[in-house]
Amino acid sequence: MTSLANLRKSYEHAELNEDASHADPLQQFDQWLKQAISAELPEPNAMTVATVASNLRPSTRVVLIKGYDERGITWFTNYDSRKGQELAGNPYAALQFHWVELERVVRIEGLVEKVSDEESDAYFHSRPLDSRIGAWASPQSQVISGRAVLVANAARYGAQFLLKPPRPPHWGGYRLKPDHWQFWQGRKSRLHDRLRYTLSRAGDPTVGTRPLWLRERLAP
Repeated sequence: MTSLANLRKSYEHAELNEDASHADPLQQFDQWLKQAISAELPEPNAMTVATVASNLRPSTRVVLIKGYDERGITWFTNYDSRKGQELAGNPYAALQFHWVELERVVRIEGLVEKVSDEESDAYFHSRPLDSRIGAWASPQSQVISGRAVLVANAARYGAQFLLKPPRPPHWGGYRLKPDHWQFWQGRKSRLHDRLRYTLSRAGDPTVGTRPLWLRERLAP
């Protein structure tokens, strides 16, 4: 039997230093995500979303990022799911990207809000038909008696909506507005590179000011 304690890897792919990194964490994230896509990694857009319930129990799940800009990081899901219920009670969350082959991790924290109905509608109607029907068919996070429930629901909503299912009222987008970023680059001898960005001043597009970030190196 393989001993987990003996599973080790020497991280020697790249480095991350203050001189070569961007002062704006969004630009650094953009660079790393594009490199992960260019490297043809498996699902480079997959991210872990961590939320905390009212009883202070954390939970995580993997979703797919669907957009990012100065406003934040966007994904879409069922508002009635466990993560939706937890975000309704505590609107702060954490995200994590792990690009194993590049020996990189990005962690992001901040306040989460729902995107506009117009944004949710636009993305929903860009999805394949099966996915749009699936948003109606799956009572996400609820107990069901078996897969037959999902199949029956999909058949029922497919017959009801045909080729034009509307966006369900319980389905839409979230946007996390970052106030904390961390970029981790694996290095040899476990002396990894780890840069933290903390928001010290929010930007105001109405007057043309950009956010100001404090960049610091953390011990790995």
